[in-house]
Amino acid sequence: MKIELYIAQLLYRYQCVTVPGLGAFLTEIQSAQLNESSNSFSPPKKMISFNANLKNNDGLLANHIAQAEKTSYEYAVSAIQYEVFNWKKALEENGVHSIKNVGDLCLNADSNLIFTPYDQTNYLTNSFGLSPFVSPLVKREIFEQKIQAIEEKEPIVLIPETRRMNPYLKYAAIFVLGLGLTGSVGYPIYQNQIATQTTLVETAVQKQVQNKIQEATFFIETPIPAVVLSVKSATEVKMSYHIMAGVYREEKNAQKTFNQLIHLGYKARRIATNKHGLFPVLYGSYATIAEAEKAKQEIQKKHNPEAWILIQSL
Repeated sequence: MKIELYIAQLLYRYQCVTVPGLGAFLTEIQSAQLNESSNSFSPPKKMISFNANLKNNDGLLANHIAQAEKTSYEYAVSAIQYEVFNWKKALEENGVHSIKNVGDLCLNADSNLIFTPYDQTNYLTNSFGLSPFVSPLVKREIFEQKIQAIEEKEPIVLIPETRRMNPYLKYAAIFVLGLGLTGSVGYPIYQNQIATQTTLVETAVQKQVQNKIQEATFFIETPIPAVVLSVKSATEVKMSYHIMAGVYREEKNAQKTFNQLIHLGYKARRIATNKHGLFPVLYGSYATIAEAEKAKQEIQKKHNPEAWILIQSL
């Protein structure tokens, strides 16, 4: 299997193509070049170099060969090893080996690999279709000398041209100037007239509006109803926070506790039996939780430490 073709294909797409057991071909983009000695221009291209120390298999070349040949990865690795063996053998026998479209490998006196790239192939895809070209030399000095010689023989003389002015143009200019002066004087007078008429119209409109307002005032027959605000009395406020004194199975016990609390000065209350048929007795009821909490603390301190707050839903 010849792997030179696959190496060249990968050089278009990657910056490093490693040949396991041999080394790696590296690419670097070089900008366009101008050779002043030959007046030639070269497009941007990829410069190829070789590093003999990068010999480990990175899988790039073997995977590419396996996909292109529709074979296994292991077979591609074996094919690369066999090809590298033949390259090294050719280097030992001939001292040089050529890799098609890539470059030449040779051994120096110290048996080190030396790589010389080919310049015919440009692996930079952005420069596809571009080739070097030579531009003819532009000799500007010859043309300048010819121009100077012509100027010395026949000097250029500028002759001013005299033109007669049409008399009708004079009258037209005077007419335009007169219009400008008339406009500059008459425009402020025209503006003052417009301002005076605008003031008279605004005064008339204001008088008409004032008369309409007075007429509308006299034609109002139905009096405007007074606004009535309803304020709830203190008895209508919902007392939803109750301080519980106790809950009893027998009503006589509940009544006994109620009488004791009244005697002690509390605004005691009894409410309807709960869902369990028990009779609640209250120290008092309050409209807000803050009032109930304050009263509960005083009751717990002075009379009943187990007093608690019952919140009745609206």
